[in-house]
Amino acid sequence: MDKNLLNRINELAKKKREQGLNAQEQEEQKKLYKIYLGEIRAQFDSTLDNVSVKEENGEVVPFKQAYSKKNLDT
Repeated sequence: MDKNLLNRINELAKKKREQGLNAQEQEEQKKLYKIYLGEIRAQFDSTLDNVSVKEENGEVVPFKQAYSKKNLDT
């Protein structure tokens, strides 16, 4: 994750708490949060690609496969 992105998010958050943001800064903050959340979601998705689940029958399957199968059963 880009350190400059995090620094700017923190700067805007601090300014928002202390004195408020103008419309341009609010828009910038929304865009930065969207980028940040997108990166967090991508990292989480990547982590799930490396997680396995041991089924009741002893079979080990990728998490996403196990999760989608359980959703289809319910």
